[in-house]
Amino acid sequence: MIVDACRFVVREGKREVTLARRPVLFSLARILAEAWPGDVTRDALVARAFRARHADETYRARLRVELGRLRSALRRFADVNATTRGFALVSRDAREVVLLTPPVEEEHAAVLAFLADGEAWSSSALALALRTSQRSVQRALDALGAAGKVQSLGKGRARRWTMPPMPGFATSLLLSASLPND
Repeated sequence: MIVDACRFVVREGKREVTLARRPVLFSLARILAEAWPGDVTRDALVARAFRARHADETYRARLRVELGRLRSALRRFADVNATTRGFALVSRDAREVVLLTPPVEEEHAAVLAFLADGEAWSSSALALALRTSQRSVQRALDALGAAGKVQSLGKGRARRWTMPPMPGFATSLLLSASLPND
């Protein structure tokens, strides 16, 4: 059974359940898949799925409701069983549960993915590639620039963004040298 955090689906063989429009259910499925074959405490589920500091009775009630919805969504190929500590994900047919995650998981990971190839990008080109507004990309680039993860070249309309070079690697070492007989 695969819990795919890239596409927000849970699949086993040809059966698939899309949870892209139900982020709390996917979050619960992911947390349970991370702990598989073990279980996750109720407090940990509340803290991670609902981003709550304290698991009071209202959050516990919401957790029961959302886990019931997750059970219903996954009923064809998996169960969510209660344990003495919390809950565990149990696959009916599969031998194991695998969690597939994106290579980079942070707030502006999509922008970093485009800049990772070393090319210089304008904010408008990034906005077109990401299918988002240019202002959203500019905010992301400003935040990444303040964190030192990207750097800008140029000013105004000619401004381009790249990732800083890796420390310890000279750019010339990464380029192939032409041989004298070529």
